[in-house]
Amino acid sequence: MSEEQNRILKQQLWNIANELRGNMSADEFRDYILGFIFYKYLSEKIQRFADTELAQENLKFADLSENTPDGQSYIAALEEAAVEELGYFLKPSEMFHAIAMKGSNQLDTQDMGDSHNFILGDLTRILKNIEQSTLGTDSADDFVNLFEDLDLTSAKLGRSEKDKNDLVAKVLVHLDKIDFNLEDANADVLGDAYEYLIGEFASGAGKKAGEFYTPQPASTLLAKLVTVNKQYLKSVYDGTCGSGSLLLRVKREAGHVDKIYGQELNRTTYNLARMNMILHGVHYSDFDIKQEDTLERPQHRDLRFDAIVANVPFSAKWSASQLHMSDDRFSAYGKLAPSSKADMAFVQHIIYHLSEEATMAVILPHGVLFRGAAEGHIRQYLIEQMNCLDAVIGLPANIFYGTSIPTCVLVLKKCRKNPQDILFIDASQHFDKVKTTNVMRPEHIQKIVDTYKARTNEEKYSHVATLASIKANDYNLNIPRYVDTFEAEAAIDLGAISAQLIALDKSSQETDVMNGEMA
Repeated sequence: MSEEQNRILKQQLWNIANELRGNMSADEFRDYILGFIFYKYLSEKIQRFADTELAQENLKFADLSENTPDGQSYIAALEEAAVEELGYFLKPSEMFHAIAMKGSNQLDTQDMGDSHNFILGDLTRILKNIEQSTLGTDSADDFVNLFEDLDLTSAKLGRSEKDKNDLVAKVLVHLDKIDFNLEDANADVLGDAYEYLIGEFASGAGKKAGEFYTPQPASTLLAKLVTVNKQYLKSVYDGTCGSGSLLLRVKREAGHVDKIYGQELNRTTYNLARMNMILHGVHYSDFDIKQEDTLERPQHRDLRFDAIVANVPFSAKWSASQLHMSDDRFSAYGKLAPSSKADMAFVQHIIYHLSEEATMAVILPHGVLFRGAAEGHIRQYLIEQMNCLDAVIGLPANIFYGTSIPTCVLVLKKCRKNPQDILFIDASQHFDKVKTTNVMRPEHIQKIVDTYKARTNEEKYSHVATLASIKANDYNLNIPRYVDTFEAEAAIDLGAISAQLIALDKSSQETDVMNGEMA
């Protein structure tokens, strides 16, 4: 598929979302449209798999009868093979196209008494059957409750059952007409389109957007930083993974990742992350995403990872319970991050999971660079005792959805190649203004990455600071202390300005005299 066809697909999907969401907000309709796209993807995946299996029999999956012994035998065999290979199964009558066709008939009838055209019940049953097809298998955890946010009884879809049915039928009919191009195994067109939709919904979700989506430029930057000189990763982890977009970006930058790990607190976002993985072609056995509070109940405690990325919830609250002082993630530091700001607690958690030769890159608010008290103590420990801080990168303000505050990236390693210094980069002025937000372009991102690799000093952009100079600054990491971006204002010639004022006054007096003579 060409770039133009890719662009058209994205626009088609976004147009459908805008046309059919009715009175729902973008944030509310997101779960429906993305869930239905995922259902269509699962259907087409099963159809392609089954048709390949049936090719030698000269049969098509859609033509198999569920009511004859032969048909049932074929379907049972296909189910066993599909669950093993794909992790789930759908019967021919449960395919997206079949339900969309049934729903299309509903668009032409006003008789809601004719249950033959009513699809909400069928759809609810089918989505549940997808989950149940995985019970007792290795893929069960990745599909359980996956469609729980598609509430087809919700009043958001319409006041009456007919209104709800009509809206859902229209969405399915529109989606049924779109070719997802799954036969191109080398393309990730649908994955790209899905990411595009998540981003578009995030742009309209306000503050909530930060819960589930990291803008692509920031994701790309972090992915490039943790994959410097690494094209093969055994594992990558994100303890606040949102919709999983950041993890998928690392997979793309690395070229190959054996397994993806993540944890997410928000249930809806957790479901979205699992869908996102599957839809991008990540096999169910190649990702492990859990739903829980990362700081309070970590789900991958015994694991260490080759690369870690995170865009943590800025200044989130946490318990800061003294019980955590016996937790290996925090105990060595002697102090806990304050309950009102968990930023440093996330950093401690992430470092705990870092393997010896790994790199982590985490996005944080600027306050972590200079706030004192417990945060200052933790920051000093990271530098003085662990010596794991490799770089501090200042990003432009207003690049994230839902907040305009300036942010930074901390790059940390347990085994640093440059243990005698820390690199500071001030990229805060390197962006393009797009409407009301700032956007980092590929050239801005690449400049940061190239500077990080080279660890060079560049006037008003980067500085390699010795540990001694950082200690002299009392472990304050505020970037302007190390990268001087001061722009001197042009000198003012007071003599010239005084002469101009005298000339203006004289001219004014002459004008007044002329006006008086004319009067």
